[in-house]
Formats: sequence, structure tokens, C-alpha cells
Amino acid sequence: MKEGWVNPLRDPRDKRLPRIAGPSSLVIFGITGDLSRKKLMPAIYDLANRGLLPAGFSLIGFARREWEHQDFGQQIHDAVAEYARTPFRESVWNRLAEGIRFVHGSFDDDEAFDELAETVRTMAEERGTGGNTAFYLSIPPWAFPVVTKQLARCGLAQASEGVWRRVVVEKPFGHDLESARELNAIVNEVFPEDSVFRIDHYLGKETVQNILALRFANQLFEPIWNANYVDHVQITMAEDIGIGGRASYYEGIGAARDVIQNHLLQLLALTAMEEPGSFEPEALRAEKVKVLSATTPVGPFEETTARGQYVGGWQGGKRVLGLHQEQGFPKDSTTETYAAVTLQVRNRRWAGVPFYLRTGKRLGRRVTEVAVIFKRAPHLPFDSTATEELGENALVIRVQPDEGVTLRFGSKVPGTTMEVRDVTMDFGYGHAFTESSPEAYERLILDVLLGEPSLFPGNEEVELSWQILDPILKHWATLGPPEPYEPGSWGPPSAEAMMQRTGRHWRRP
Repeated sequence: MKEGWVNPLRDPRDKRLPRIAGPSSLVIFGITGDLSRKKLMPAIYDLANRGLLPAGFSLIGFARREWEHQDFGQQIHDAVAEYARTPFRESVWNRLAEGIRFVHGSFDDDEAFDELAETVRTMAEERGTGGNTAFYLSIPPWAFPVVTKQLARCGLAQASEGVWRRVVVEKPFGHDLESARELNAIVNEVFPEDSVFRIDHYLGKETVQNILALRFANQLFEPIWNANYVDHVQITMAEDIGIGGRASYYEGIGAARDVIQNHLLQLLALTAMEEPGSFEPEALRAEKVKVLSATTPVGPFEETTARGQYVGGWQGGKRVLGLHQEQGFPKDSTTETYAAVTLQVRNRRWAGVPFYLRTGKRLGRRVTEVAVIFKRAPHLPFDSTATEELGENALVIRVQPDEGVTLRFGSKVPGTTMEVRDVTMDFGYGHAFTESSPEAYERLILDVLLGEPSLFPGNEEVELSWQILDPILKHWATLGPPEPYEPGSWGPPSAEAMMQRTGRHWRRP
């Protein structure tokens, strides 16, 4: 069976994920973690449920827990039944479970990796995987060197004629430019760059991919997608929850490293990039690299950036803890839970257009969006009183949770007088399409098995993202603690002040 083969049993009306993976197996390191339980395993089941995995697909879990195969299978069964997007069917699960194995061991255990290599070989013979194997590193970055070297030592990283080996790396991709380069060098020492898939689950979301469709499949927007008509761009990822239970990961990382360096800069690249010659991976990556190469932070950082840390208080009718009261965080933690930055893209299309990126925890609501705010009309032939309630035109791409696109423009209010007020025209995925969107990890895992890297940031993109953010992080490191802000608000006062200095304001989604 070839990669990209079309499943004859698939409903021909379903055009969302039309290709079935060829013979293959997936090894997940860190299979007992939350990411695997809540995202990876349900996504694999959903792919199987939709007929997008080959009949002999095999899954091998590697972890330190001393589980028997049947105990491991039951754990996955329960997680899939709870978190799967598609209806849970025992018949589908039973077929998938036939190819599930578990290997117990630590990352420095040579015998465990030898057993893993033997299990991969056995599955190739018994299940017909052809030896094609992807290794998913759902583990902390400090473990990457030892795991990749173990894979090289036991021969698992080595591809051969007609057999591929790939590695999937979860973020964070380092904590600054220097560490990202070191991390890339470690991974590339064992796996060539075209076999490395760096997961950014935001790029698997339907609405993120719709940015490309919106821009390049329509004549309507591209002529005004430039500095002649666009005043500024706001890219927001807000969450209404705190950090509870994630101190081991979040302390010392902070909002900028956790979200801006990867998710938001990728959204910026898709929003600002030039039209690629095609949607082949090389063409897409080339345009993203061009725009990230032209992106720089705007100073002075005291005025063009903001950082904050949520305090305790009331949110949504209940009392919530401040970061310093969250379990695992020191009382003097200087980790920011809110970050806002001002960037510019130094090319002809975007000269003079600021890009404002912000992210935070315990904000007013959960939302991720890209808002393109247009300049006001150069001349309004109305009385000033007629347009008092008229704002700027805006195109808002909602990534989550209410996926869709909103267009804001001015319209006359019904009546005998001329009064113009903002109205919105709204497109929602749930209203326009009867089928639900695949979960991001479904798309990304299938792309890994297909060898389709379009939605995965490459080496150069990762390093350029750190190059953009590093000067801001170094400046923040010289300051005192982040500014406090109330839970349920939209961040610290300094965030609004940075916008007001240029006569602008943040959107309230």
C-alpha cells in the first residue's frame, strides 16, 4: 500500500482528510502523560474510526510504569472512550488494540531500547508495517539527547531503501535562540531535517489553515491586504484558566515562551506572508521564512511591550488563586502569565503596520483570533454626529472556540436621519458545514505518517522566532516582578497603555 493511497471504503463526500496512511507504526515516548491520554490516543482512535489508518497499523508505548500489555490497553481504552471526538465503537477499538504493545523502561536503559527495536521488527513481520516507524517524543526537551542517541544506538533511527523513520518533537523548542540551535543540532545529528516534524498543534486547526484559503482563494481580500489599507493587526490567544498543576513546566517559561514564540508567530507568518507558488511544503516554508526574517520587535520595550501576573480574586462567580498561591510556584516567582509585544514586518507590503501579539491566563474569556484592523476612510461625507458610533472596519478570523470569520463594517441605522453604526457579517464553521472539523492532532499525526511536512515549522522558522523574541526576553530579565492584574480582566494596565500611546486600543473579543 502506497503513502497517500485513497481508501475505497471512505465516504466520497468526506473531503477533509482524504488520504489513508500507508503501512506504518507509531512509537510514543511519554505515553502515560496527559498529552497522550487526552489528545494523542483519542486522535489515533478517531483516525482509525474514520478509516484513515492502515489495517496493520501498530502503536508501541514506551514509559517507566511497570504495566502489562493488557493493563496498558485498558488505560488507553478508557482514555479514548472519554476523550474521542468521534463515537466510541468497541469493534473499531478491538481492531486497533490488536496492534498495541507496551515497552517498560527508562530513557537510559539499553535493554529496554533493545526490546523496543525487537518489538518494532516483530510488528513489521506480524502486522505488515514495512518497518516504517515514527517516534513521537512527548517528553521534556532535556530527554531529547538521550532518547535520540538510544534510537541511533539500537538502529531504530536509520532509514533504509523503501523504509522511512521519522521523529516528532513536541514544544518547547528550546528557551532561547542558543538552546534552540543546540536542540536542533542534537536532533539533526540522528535524524535528517526532512525526517523531523516539530508539532505546533495550532497549525493543525482548520481555522488556521483557513487563513490561507481566505487570502489566496478569494480576490476580495488580497488587494487590500497591505499597508495602504491596513492600520494594524492584533493576534490574541487568551485563556480564562490559570496554571494550576503545570508548575513543573510553566515556572521559568512564561507566557511569551509558551505561546508567542510558536503559536502566535506562526499565525503572524500565515497572515503576513506572500502568496506561495504552490502549497507544496517547500514553497509554504520558504514564504514563512521570508516574512519571519523581515520581522523585528519595536522599541523602546518599556512602551511597546507589557507583561503581567494574575493575582487571586473572583472570576466567574468563584474565588481563584493567584499565581503565587498556585501549587509548585515560589512566592517570589517572576514568571509572567500575560505578555504583549509590538512587532513590525520590514517589507513593502507591511511597512509601518504594527503587529500586536498578546497572550495571557485568567483573562476575560477563552479566545484565539487574528484581527486585521483597517484604516478609516480618508473622507466621510457625513455630519460628525452621523458617524459617532462608527469604528474601523475589521476582519476577524476566530481560531477558537467559535471557529469562523467576522467582518465589521458601517451601515445606516433604519430611520429618517442619516446615522452610521458598526454591524457585523458572520461566518461560522458550525453553521456553514454539517461535518465537524477534525481535531488538530488528527490532521498532524496523519501528516506525519504520510510524510507531509506543510503544517510543521522547520529548523529555520524555529530559530527565527527566537531571534525575534530574544531581545524582549532579555529586556524583561532586567526588570522587577511582572505587573499584577485581576482575574477576569484583560491584562495589566500597562497593556492598554502601550496601545493608547499610538491612539489604538485592544479588541474585547
